[in-house]
Amino acid sequence: MLYHLSSFLQQYWGPFRLLSSHVLLLGGGTFFAAMLIAVFLPKLWDKLPRDRGKVICKDLGGMQSAGKPTGAGFFVTLLTLPVLIVFVPLSVGDMLALLGMYAAMLFGYLDDKAEIPWGELKKGLLDAACALFIAFAIAIDHGTSIWFPFVKAVWEVPFWLYVPSAAFLLWFTMNATNCSDGVDGLAGSLTEITLIMLAVMLYVVFGYQPVANYFLIPANPDGARWAILLMTVAGGFGGYLWFNAEPSKILMGDAGSRFLGILVGAAVLITGNPFLIFAMSPIVLVNGGGGLAKLVLLRTAKKLRMDIGEDSAIRKVRFPLHDHCKKNLGWSNAQVLMRFVLLQIVIMPILLLILVKVR
Repeated sequence: MLYHLSSFLQQYWGPFRLLSSHVLLLGGGTFFAAMLIAVFLPKLWDKLPRDRGKVICKDLGGMQSAGKPTGAGFFVTLLTLPVLIVFVPLSVGDMLALLGMYAAMLFGYLDDKAEIPWGELKKGLLDAACALFIAFAIAIDHGTSIWFPFVKAVWEVPFWLYVPSAAFLLWFTMNATNCSDGVDGLAGSLTEITLIMLAVMLYVVFGYQPVANYFLIPANPDGARWAILLMTVAGGFGGYLWFNAEPSKILMGDAGSRFLGILVGAAVLITGNPFLIFAMSPIVLVNGGGGLAKLVLLRTAKKLRMDIGEDSAIRKVRFPLHDHCKKNLGWSNAQVLMRFVLLQIVIMPILLLILVKVR
């Protein structure tokens, strides 16, 4: 809103032209989203449903969160929405993609609130529908061309192939992030790092023609506005993490983790290189995505009547991986959080250099 108002207002007072500055919009969106959440979330969280704990992880402290307000992602995203409207110059396609993200958030919140948790099939189909809708909106607005690491060529992917492939990426990142949400501050902190790095890359590298030319990658003029979007959301969830630090007072639930996961996937698609998801969310993909891969492998083996013994490595390693670190390695929650964050901070730039620079 401010971006479009600047051209009208500056004729009355010149400094209003600053409202079209991407740097000002990025900083303003981040600050106001963080302040809104920090001030209003404590006044609202008593209205949220209560966490029932995880009986299946009782030996890992799975019941420690029982009774805490959950589903905070519902209020965090709703309070962030007016800031997004004011500070982010969204296109129609971006608005549609954002609508799909809020739908995924709402489904997660309704699952958090339900007396009987939704089944895997119901959640999976709703997640897939949101992912397909967002992939369609991105393809219509930003095109279907992609570039790959290690080569200079750019490929135009057929629409019928791009949309389901992009939807799978969105579905996977959403559920991997959701599976990583089991230790206070873990999923939120890891995703905060990802959002900030994605914003920097979209603003400085993909959205800036000279730098994009230097790296021999196609520039995306929409990178700056997506950087504002990502940093505004990062500001909002930063305000939430203030209260989610161990021992947490509130949990974001499926509402928050699904929104964050699908937003990361959408931003990676905007870069034009879907393989960057491995650099942007390495620990989340291993921690949460590894559990999804293990589940698929075990169920496939069962259908094929293949015997995977209890002594095999795949059965010995618990997923999400943070459960393995707590149960088998004896790490505390604080150690899991700090070490996973440190691993992401170290691994992310290395993978980015390999996937972006080596061409």
